[in-house]
Amino acid sequence: MSSFEIIGGHRLKGDIEPQGAKNEALQVICAVLLTEDEVIIDNIPDIRDVNRLIELLVLIGVEVKELKKEAVQLAAEGDGCRCFSFRAKNIDIAALESREFTEKATALRGSIMLVGPLLARFGKAVVPQPGGDKIGRRRLDTHFTGMEMLGAKVEYKEYGVGKKSGNRIKTSSMGFVVEAKHGLKGRYMLLDEASVTGTANIVMAAVMAEGETTIMNAACEPYVYQLCGMLNNMGAHIEGVGSNLLKITGVKSLHGCNHRLLPDMIEVGSFIGMAAMTQSDLTIKNAQVQHLGLIPQVFRRLGIEIWQKGDDLYVPRRDSYEIERFMDGSIMTIADAPWPGFTPDLVSIALVVATQCKGSVLIHQKMFESRLFFVDKLIDMGAQIILCDPHRATVIGLDHTHRLRGVRMTSPDIRAGVALLLAALSAEGVSRIDNIEQIDRGYQHIDERLRRLGANIKRIS
Repeated sequence: MSSFEIIGGHRLKGDIEPQGAKNEALQVICAVLLTEDEVIIDNIPDIRDVNRLIELLVLIGVEVKELKKEAVQLAAEGDGCRCFSFRAKNIDIAALESREFTEKATALRGSIMLVGPLLARFGKAVVPQPGGDKIGRRRLDTHFTGMEMLGAKVEYKEYGVGKKSGNRIKTSSMGFVVEAKHGLKGRYMLLDEASVTGTANIVMAAVMAEGETTIMNAACEPYVYQLCGMLNNMGAHIEGVGSNLLKITGVKSLHGCNHRLLPDMIEVGSFIGMAAMTQSDLTIKNAQVQHLGLIPQVFRRLGIEIWQKGDDLYVPRRDSYEIERFMDGSIMTIADAPWPGFTPDLVSIALVVATQCKGSVLIHQKMFESRLFFVDKLIDMGAQIILCDPHRATVIGLDHTHRLRGVRMTSPDIRAGVALLLAALSAEGVSRIDNIEQIDRGYQHIDERLRRLGANIKRIS
């Protein structure tokens, strides 16, 4: 395991550019399985979760090549921008039951999105119970209910894994076996929740289903918008892109395309919060502001000044950041909500920023019941937080008059890990964050990028 050692209290200055969107990458990379033609995807972040997904594709026979930027017109200069070519021409379905595939897929929650494209093109998919952040229950019913409505049979059962020299290894795993022996057929469905990954999975299954599929209460996050745009460029017929009502007319086959990922809006929000925590002047380059939704507005409610300059966001240094109140004078509440509401992935960042603002705020994390449990580490650092219940915390801001103090802590998940990193950057003394593999899952080379801004951070193995 590795750790970050941070000496806090240093002001940062300069420009930083967000990586390609992690959550979009996990969807569109799975979509390459829908065609045997070449698909080129640009701006892929160099992070653990995305790299693991690419390894899974290689295991089942996808040809993957990293392209040099200068050789691809759509590639642009950026912080760690990568461009890959994918060709899913010779897929080995039997490899889905191999020991290696099972072990890798279990460690990655994004592996669940392989089901839709595999089912659409090959009529069968096998995936183990996926892993990911330990932030509470994250049910998969929406994914599989949608598959069943399209005509697939879904079973959660034990299946054999692995072959060696023609002799089956006598081991097994629990997972989902999904089959559509008679093909998929489009139909109307009303999703019980606007699940982003559930919507993406169902859309990828439906694009090659017979007839028309209507999805009501579809997620409309930028990730789904981008996925649908890519699929339409591949020859799919999807109407209502960007709304919660999608109409999909199935086609018999799809072809290749070029696609570029959006900047990661979670990184954009994290950098806004980092500027406020360290009282720094920062410019976030190429933020694609039109795809950020309420993110800038919510951070402005915490008293952070944000200027838009073209596609860049500039956060000027301030001595104090005062939390707004509602018009009737009541305490501000920041809560997550389905898009275009405030994304749940930034609730942890908003909470840690509030600890050093002036005023009080109620943070309401509605979606995951374990995501606020990292606040005990902030309390150890001197933050004034009352954890009301698993979903709500009241933060009394210290207005930078009482600095947080450095402590040793452990990153429980990606977003809480970065929130703790922001706290450590602003704290007095030395902090150490263990289990930073969680942070590496979602933020590429974050220590190197922060050092270029003036942070005192080093990686310890």
